Parts: sequence; C-alpha cells; structure tokens
Amino acid sequence: MRGLWNLTVIVKDDERALLTRDGKFVRVLGAGRHKLFDPFGQLSAETFKIVRGELAWDRYATIASVAPKAAGENFVPVQTKAGEVAIVSFDGQPTHLMAPWQTRAFWKGVNKIEVERIDVKASLRIEKAHLARLDLTRANPMITQAIVESHETALVFVDGACVEEVKAGRHAFWNVDRTVKVQKLDLRPQALEITAQEILTKDRVSVRVTLPAFWRVADPLKAVAGSTDIAQTLYKVTQFAIREAVAARTLDDILAARDRLDAELRESVAKRTSDLGVTVAELPLDIPPHG
Repeated sequence: MRGLWNLTVIVKDDERALLTRDGKFVRVLGAGRHKLFDPFGQLSAETFKIVRGELAWDRYATIASVAPKAAGENFVPVQTKAGEVAIVSFDGQPTHLMAPWQTRAFWKGVNKIEVERIDVKASLRIEKAHLARLDLTRANPMITQAIVESHETALVFVDGACVEEVKAGRHAFWNVDRTVKVQKLDLRPQALEITAQEILTKDRVSVRVTLPAFWRVADPLKAVAGSTDIAQTLYKVTQFAIREAVAARTLDDILAARDRLDAELRESVAKRTSDLGVTVAELPLDIPPHG
C-alpha cells in the first residue's frame, strides 16, 4: 500500500519480498508488516512465494553481484557442470533432477534444501541409492531404464556400441552426454509355422510341405546384429532349405528317409543361420500322404 510519504508492504510467513529503489536492489523483506519512508515514490516491492520456490537465475545473479550477503542468507544457488547432474531435495524429498550446465536458485526460509551432485561421466549405471530417490514413473530424457523379465536378457548400447549384457531385474542408466539404449530379447523357445507350399520332387511329383520350426536365441549380440526380424529371416531360409532338399529326392526317397531328411534340414538351416545367433531345435517335416 502506498501512502503520501510511505510505502507499506505486508509479507506473509510463506513469502519474501524484493525491495528495490528506482530499479536497484535494496534488500529482502522478511515476513511481517514493513512501513517504509518513501516520499518520492522511489521504492517498490515484489512478493514471492518461497515454499519450494525459486527465483529466476538472472535475478539471483544480479542480487549476488550487488549484495552477496543477502544472496547467501536467502538463496541456495545450484550450478551443474559438464557431465554432472544434481538431485535437489526439499525437507528430504527429492524434487528436482538438474541436467548438466543448468542454473537454479531456491529460496531459503521454510524448507530444508539439500543438493546431491552426481558425476555421470564416471558412472553409466544409476546406483540403487539414487534410483530410490528418482521418480521413474515419468519419462525423463536423462534416464534410460528397463525391467528385464526372468525369461529375457538385454543388451545395453552406448552411442551405438554394445557395452554390456544384463540379466533379469530393474536396470537404469544415465542418458547424459551419451545415447543409451536397452534392447531386450526373449530367450524362450519360439515356434514358427512354415506354411504349406507346393514343391516338385525329383520325379516331378507335386507334394505339399508344412513344417513347424522351433528356435531360440543363443547369442544375443549376434541376434541383434544379424537381422532386424529373426523370425522372417528364419522363415525364408527354412523355405529355401525345404525346396532344396525335396527337389533333390524322389517321393519314395523322401517317404523312406524322413528322419534323415529332418536331420539334413536342421543342418542346412543351422549353417545358413549361424550368423543370426539362434539355434533351431526341431524341424519336423510334414508331408501328407500323396494321392
């Protein structure tokens, strides 16, 4: 409130006010009623909520340069460096995760403010103690996380290079000044149905072949590098192997040597898929009775 000779400023318990004279910082006003002599109307006050509150860094930096004591009494400044993040907590509750090269200034006076700095250059994996303090329910570009199930494994890639294979559990990594990706793979046996196809035998008999293939990932890194779609690649390779095996035999040979043909198919497919990082457990050939 402005009177004839005075400026009266009322500051609540959860507030502070910045007092300026002709735009220049004077001091911080604490809670209470302040009656200030101001015959020429030079004073002005801007009020701020300070419960978990912060001041724009430019304003703080200005105050710190002209009144360092006032800045130290009223603010907790946080500046992060390259390769460093900071967890800012209010009254023991983690509230802010600051990225490298960030600046923020938090008001003192109501909350107890704690700052924990973490050197993310030295550690790719987020420690369990820090995991417990971070809100991982929300997407955060600084964090790459994955939950690997008991039937899975996962490969961790940093800037495109595989650096680690992780087993079942919860995993989180600092995605700061690097690009971290986690690719999970299912280790359980997979079934692939090779649909019926008409193939001519050596003696020019048309047979209809169906084959269920059972395969699983044996080498995760090869599986990721070898093909973008393992099942589709395996499907095509197996189709080719079937045609090759059937076309080289008469129908009588096929029917008389089913077990040997199955073994030959497995060997042929295994050779053609050796770079895929998978093993083929079964290839039971199914040829319906001709006639």
